[in-house]
Amino acid sequence: MDIIDTIYIDGAFVTPHGTELFDLHNPATGRVIGAVRLGDAVDALAAIAAAKRAFPTFSRTTKEERLALLGRLAEAVEARAADLVEATIEEYGAPVSRSAWMADYAAGAFRLAAQTLESYAFTRRIGTASVTMEPLGVVGVITPWNANAGFICGKLAMVVASGSTCVIKPSEMSALQTRIVLEALHEAGVPAGVLNVVNGRGDVVGAALSASPDVAKISFTGSTATGRAILRAAAESFKRVTLELGGKSPMVVLDDADFAAAIPFALAAGFNNSGQACIAGTRILVPRSRLAAFEAAIGEAVTRIKSGDPRDPETVIGPMVSRRQWDRVQSYIRRGVAEGATLLAGGEGLPEGTQGGWFVRPTIFTNVGNDMVIAREEIFGPVLSIIPYADDAEAIAIANDTEYGLHAYVAGTDEARARAVADRLVAGRVIINAAPMEPLAPFGGFRHSGIGRENGVFGLEAYLEPKAVMG
Repeated sequence: MDIIDTIYIDGAFVTPHGTELFDLHNPATGRVIGAVRLGDAVDALAAIAAAKRAFPTFSRTTKEERLALLGRLAEAVEARAADLVEATIEEYGAPVSRSAWMADYAAGAFRLAAQTLESYAFTRRIGTASVTMEPLGVVGVITPWNANAGFICGKLAMVVASGSTCVIKPSEMSALQTRIVLEALHEAGVPAGVLNVVNGRGDVVGAALSASPDVAKISFTGSTATGRAILRAAAESFKRVTLELGGKSPMVVLDDADFAAAIPFALAAGFNNSGQACIAGTRILVPRSRLAAFEAAIGEAVTRIKSGDPRDPETVIGPMVSRRQWDRVQSYIRRGVAEGATLLAGGEGLPEGTQGGWFVRPTIFTNVGNDMVIAREEIFGPVLSIIPYADDAEAIAIANDTEYGLHAYVAGTDEARARAVADRLVAGRVIINAAPMEPLAPFGGFRHSGIGRENGVFGLEAYLEPKAVMG
């Protein structure tokens, strides 16, 4: 049993005031593999106080000093990449290829922030005024379990680049990853108080961050329901907020699409991160005139998608993170059948050849109406819905008929037409024909998918406030 019994405050690993132990599981087996001792509100307040003390000095550091720190942080996380991959597989169940990508992403976040910082002008002239972009202060950071290490590093990178300080409440379900990242960051020589990390429950530590008048901003990635609660709490002290929340992203397959390319694109977008991804393209919109051919082709293709042991290089879909999440996904599969959708692939229960873990069969429904629950609510598992449409106008209307607006995808051979459709989709990002992500482009969503943007200049400025001086 691996017991994690320290948190990180004011540059030191300390025993938390909180005493609750939270079990850690291996989702591929369902077995308990360790426990983490959770901090409480007392610990959160101590961490906030440390960050507040550190802010006056760190906010006055030069761009060169912060660039040097970002470089050390990147190198330190890179040095622990193998350990981070192992922890991600062990406690989250991400397939080995995905775990390696996650480790690279975590280290790369510091280099991307440095790239943004290097060319950023903190002072500019606007008319007769000198406008300076100043760091906000203490930032409360709350990260999710589906990419915990990456979100810790990505958000911390922008905190450092801006000259702010922070208190991070990582997912308590990801304590192994958090420990490795934290050890690396400590080795890199983060000034005391700039980074503080308190493992704990959202309704305890997260609530304390949201309520504290000494916290200037909350940066949260997670569920829409939690984001709504954070926004209410933040209003009391007029905190700035960045909320990256849920999604129900459309994959629009145009009638000129080459299925040989569009179907792998749709499956990759839908089953990304074992389906436990806010950007997953879970609503596949297909022209009614080509529906039968698409169903046959994707039905055959999904048989080659392996759900199972995350250590097997051929595995695409690992286990769900918890029994609770597995139960949630199974309930949506039952709901889809009850609503009258046609089960094209997968269904309830464990995939063939698996046992003991929280594995889900890659599942595709067809003949789905956009008013069905499986087409409206975020399932957060490998469950996709095929929705037929008549023409481009109807496809756009269906794609935008959602309370979310985080991500969207378009597949078609006519590039100009695909771009015209993309321009009419209400989403923070649109990917056309499996184009690679641009990591410096803004990331975030419309509507219930959140407030604000992360990454690049847009992400940096979310941690800054403009001050105009005249005369």
